[in-house]
Amino acid sequence: MDAMRAKRVPVTAAQLAQQLGVSERTIYRDIQTLAELGAPLQGEAGIGYVLRRGAFLPPLMFGPDELEALVLGARWVRRQGDAGLAQAASNALAKIAAASPRDLRDSMAETSLWVPLGRPADGTQPAERYVQPVREAIRYEQKLTLAYQDEHGSATSRTVWPFALAFFEGKRLLAAWCELRGDYRHFRIDRIADVQRHEQRYPTRRHVLLDTWRKAHEIDPES
Repeated sequence: MDAMRAKRVPVTAAQLAQQLGVSERTIYRDIQTLAELGAPLQGEAGIGYVLRRGAFLPPLMFGPDELEALVLGARWVRRQGDAGLAQAASNALAKIAAASPRDLRDSMAETSLWVPLGRPADGTQPAERYVQPVREAIRYEQKLTLAYQDEHGSATSRTVWPFALAFFEGKRLLAAWCELRGDYRHFRIDRIADVQRHEQRYPTRRHVLLDTWRKAHEIDPES
């Protein structure tokens, strides 16, 4: 919205993608979401889009269950995510509260749903410091070289193509294509001794790796 509000002439998805550092597919998806929320957008793919002057989105409205789901999810991330995710969860809740009517803000503050297990992530635990670089490598489709201790206690070095990170209670599991094994492998973050992040992107797109891995392991895409 802010990027389009600053433009006086139609701007293409390619221009927005370059400005925001995301893919054109992400821009088209966000434009569709904004339109569904009631943003007065004009234009079409290939020509460009413009936001009518004076345009604004209506205040965010959530039902009681939706609100509790958001708050509970953010609280879980603050307990189970790395320091970067924990801060992002707090920031997201603050933005939702700022864009919501006062009664919804009060409901967010008064919700009785909690995540008591664990402790807030602060990056001080040995394994925690590797979660954020792993997440970033997944986001940018970059190779990682892991100094890893396998289940038998043997030290090994693996160059992998990371594409998914699972957050279990107290454990983090990296799913990646392993160059040494020529197959999908799973790596526990708490067994990683060191991470080297490569600038080089791996040759297969992340969504392709993710789709084939899900099918191979019969994992529900919605899980």
